[in-house]
Amino acid sequence: MRLLILGGTADARHLAIALHQTQPCLELIYSVAGLVRQPQVPATVVSGGFTQFGGLSAYCKQQNIDGIVNMTHPFSVTMGQHAEQTCHELGLNYWRFLRPQWQPQTGDDWRLFGTTAALLSALSSYQRTLLTIGQISPTEMALLNAKQRIWLRTAVQPKHELPPNVTWIKAIGPFAEAAELALLKRHSIQAIASKNSGGSSTEAKLTAARSLKVPIFMLQRPHFIGPVEQQFDGLIERLQAWSRTPMTSLNKGNHHTQSHSHDQKH
Repeated sequence: MRLLILGGTADARHLAIALHQTQPCLELIYSVAGLVRQPQVPATVVSGGFTQFGGLSAYCKQQNIDGIVNMTHPFSVTMGQHAEQTCHELGLNYWRFLRPQWQPQTGDDWRLFGTTAALLSALSSYQRTLLTIGQISPTEMALLNAKQRIWLRTAVQPKHELPPNVTWIKAIGPFAEAAELALLKRHSIQAIASKNSGGSSTEAKLTAARSLKVPIFMLQRPHFIGPVEQQFDGLIERLQAWSRTPMTSLNKGNHHTQSHSHDQKH
């Protein structure tokens, strides 16, 4: 059986390793954008997307894919919708993993926003800010105050030229709390913009902000309705059970994911 993992996250790498160790007969294909780094995983790695193969649907047909597990970033909406639609059309098994969101702790000062535009507009009153929300378009950047001092931290170089008041910091998680504290102190950061990504890789900035009483302008996750798995061990168990199912009994075309349904409205 062939399983396509839509990766690019630490969770995806951990999944590939776990399945390789426990289900050696399961053939794994790991897809990654390849913009940051090439993953070291026990799987066939496909880098650069599926356009090169004529699209995801064409690739799944060509490679006889039996199932897709979507382990992409919680804010990767378009890819997830495309993958689910492809599985529905081709009758493939589909699973979506969404790691639990961060929850505010005692001492946190979170301001919640539903859109990047609203977040950046509200952030414009702070003089020294750290943006950790990924790529920002010129239109979105224009919402910030030109008199602000801004540090933009991303893993990939910005696609557009940055204004003179914006300094780019290239960094790839995981981040340590001590390093995050040092960064905030060094630049006298007054506010942080963050996505509610969940997970431990970038969580240290929240702890550091709490210690220094720096407010977090938090972008809430996109609205998502559908079956998802939020527990990593639970996902492993489902995939193990699926991989042990004889092909003759799968009745391909009638086995969409049976994961628990969670309405993501946060």
